Amino acid sequence: MTLIKSISGIRGTIGGKVGDNLTPVDAVKFASAYGTWLKSYSKSDKLTVVIGRDARISGPMIHNLVVNTLIGLGIDVIDLGLSTTPTVEVAVPLEKAHGGIILTASHNPKQWNALKLLNEKGEFLSGAEGAKILEIAEAEAFDFSEVDDLGTIQINDAYMDIHIDEVLNLPLVDAEAVAKRKFKVVVDGVNSSGGIVIPNLLEQMGVEVVKLYCEPNGHFPHNPEPLKEHLGDICKLVLEEKADFGIVVDPDVDRLAFISNDGEMFGEEYTLVAVADYVLSKTPGNTVSNMSSSRALRDITNKYNGSYQASAVGEVNVVELMKKTNAIIGGEGNGGIIYPELHYGRDSLVGVALFLTHLANLDVTVAELRASYPQYYMSKNKIELTPQIDVDAILEAMTAKYQHEDISTIDGVKIDFATEWVHLRKSNTEPIIRIYTEAPTQAEADTLALRIIDEIKAVAGI
Repeated sequence: MTLIKSISGIRGTIGGKVGDNLTPVDAVKFASAYGTWLKSYSKSDKLTVVIGRDARISGPMIHNLVVNTLIGLGIDVIDLGLSTTPTVEVAVPLEKAHGGIILTASHNPKQWNALKLLNEKGEFLSGAEGAKILEIAEAEAFDFSEVDDLGTIQINDAYMDIHIDEVLNLPLVDAEAVAKRKFKVVVDGVNSSGGIVIPNLLEQMGVEVVKLYCEPNGHFPHNPEPLKEHLGDICKLVLEEKADFGIVVDPDVDRLAFISNDGEMFGEEYTLVAVADYVLSKTPGNTVSNMSSSRALRDITNKYNGSYQASAVGEVNVVELMKKTNAIIGGEGNGGIIYPELHYGRDSLVGVALFLTHLANLDVTVAELRASYPQYYMSKNKIELTPQIDVDAILEAMTAKYQHEDISTIDGVKIDFATEWVHLRKSNTEPIIRIYTEAPTQAEADTLALRIIDEIKAVAGI
């Protein structure tokens, strides 16, 4: 399946057959379903939706289809053009709009695109709301507007600059302190909108910028997921330029990774840890990340006498728990920073500005900063099962086996041991169990993973 319909939106590969891929017909169908749902949900006579896109090659095509579909439903569109996911999330409430759509497949390769759907707060829809949109799409229950009631388009290409202003105005962001340090930073924008907005933010904070892959042409020079195996070029350039560190974002700029001054990965898991360390030092409070994220955030939170809680995997779940616990900061271990002082969404701009301010207040290198945090190592594995095997029964058996440990079954099974943990989750789309482990050394994380895999195979009889 290359067309994935989920409660968070629709994503797929460009081209191919209707219903199998993200074709123009599918883009229109799901934009129609979202607009139809919004009309019944908002109870307002005249609706406005904010739309922005990343720099994917298919972006302008999908963008035009979605914009004109909404106009056909009588909905006004504020068109941000080239943008980022967090920028659209910021724009929706500032514009007092009724919703938003971001056209991006995030870290997926260039042949993918997607419609990510927002409510009037600029936040992702709940599971129930997303399910309702899928129902409307399936039934094709659309009622388009007559000619005198068509929507309008208002183009506003200033929002990446407005987003930067909103970030720089945050009380914990100190551009003056950063400028005094005369940092030199390499930016890998993976030839998408991050190649514009991140250098602009840095320059406004007085940072010298070395650009790498910052042309927003949609031709991703490497796999756009910001993982170590994809980032050899920037690691090398940080050393060649004698830069203070490197910044990598994904195509829609909601995931953030740093490269230390020694050319090594700072670690996606530690993006949130470092930013939370700074935020909590100034405004102590609670934190949230998902169950597959590093225990290091819990340790940092405890240092400042806050309370840490783990949510089910997924940004919507993190945000829901953050609101429930009044968390000061939260996010996901994939480099997603959620700072409610600005908005409830993963935002690399906020992450960059807070990290720079943190660094400006310390007399250490980025490598030294990384070494100062609790050291944990993760192992991420999966077991492919035959469709006949009952995955739920396997997870129940593992829960029973470790019933005397600290166990959570909110999202699969997470078993917390004294110095390590394992998180087992089943895939919603294929017979796979994902096995994430974390421990004080890589060898211990790998050993734990292999032990759990063997135990699962024994239970499954494979």
